[in-house]
Amino acid sequence: MQHPPRNAQAAIKGRGSTSHLAGRFESTVSEAVDDGWAVDDSEEFLAPRLRTEVRAETARSIISRNNSPDVGFSQSVNPYRGCEHGCSYCFARPSHAYLNLSPGLDFETKLFAKTNAPQLLRKELSKPGYVPQPIALGINTDAYQPIERKFKLTRQLIEVMLETKHPFSLITKNALVERDIDLLSPLAAENLVSVHFSVTSLDPHLSAKLEPRASAPHARLRAMKRLHETGIPVGVMVAPVIPWINDSELEAVLEAAHDAGASTAGYVLLRLPLEVAPLFRDWLDTHHPDRAAHVMSTIQQLRGGKDYDSQFGTRMRGQGVYAELLSNRFKLARKRLGFNAQNSHWPKLDCSRFLRPLPPHEDSLQGSLF
Repeated sequence: MQHPPRNAQAAIKGRGSTSHLAGRFESTVSEAVDDGWAVDDSEEFLAPRLRTEVRAETARSIISRNNSPDVGFSQSVNPYRGCEHGCSYCFARPSHAYLNLSPGLDFETKLFAKTNAPQLLRKELSKPGYVPQPIALGINTDAYQPIERKFKLTRQLIEVMLETKHPFSLITKNALVERDIDLLSPLAAENLVSVHFSVTSLDPHLSAKLEPRASAPHARLRAMKRLHETGIPVGVMVAPVIPWINDSELEAVLEAAHDAGASTAGYVLLRLPLEVAPLFRDWLDTHHPDRAAHVMSTIQQLRGGKDYDSQFGTRMRGQGVYAELLSNRFKLARKRLGFNAQNSHWPKLDCSRFLRPLPPHEDSLQGSLF
């Protein structure tokens, strides 16, 4: 399907989106129109600076479960909704539409902190019928996004994991994870944790466009090395791989991560579900208009002629000649560098050490950080 040329939006400093794209459940849609009153871009007529807003949320449950065969884990915990990192390609953006908020700029500026998350986790783990399985921490949105520095919900969740000896993995693109080495190190000593870093590019300029408020690539690699040196197992995810944008860096990212101590590696092809597709098209038109059509043409070749195909087995890798070449490149680089040649980049953790906690008092579930 051919798409008409789009008018490029102006990039917003520190943000990945360029607009408040309406969610698919909105009954009305607004559109900005130049009324001719702006004069010489004077400050009086400039749009106000977008600031990050964080709202408290009292969650009803905290462990999300899935039976997807291609994600490598069956349960996950996310202490935040929305993500300030502002990754233009984030597959979780459509979730903000359920809140009547924009998957575009609202997703990265209007965030929700699940202030009772640590208490809820303790409650879940204390149930007599609970059977421990590794938890993936911070999957939909990064558990170490910038607001974690203030709210420390991720740290509190890890404290519960340490107390109960519950295994978990986490994936992040923020060097803030170094703050919690004092908790992660004793967990690693008992094979209860693994930490994965998502590295999209080694080019700080490209990274700043793709994921404007994430840690710079060199900071992630430095954090990876520091965790490795303290005995914490680390891995790398080259995610997402975007045709003609960062795909040429696959081997270089794997090599840099291996030098920093990563023992496992994986990659994920760009995914464009629901509202992510038009948001990413806007990003291409803004930052790479010269190759936007070529990028989207290749993506559609990988997805059966569509922007996205959600089928298990191919949604993470795509299909066709390009997908096969990418897979072969990854396998050759993994073998050459000596990464663990396992089917999953998620290492096997120990579930036998679990200590069931006492249930918390009900009034403690209503705690607030505000």
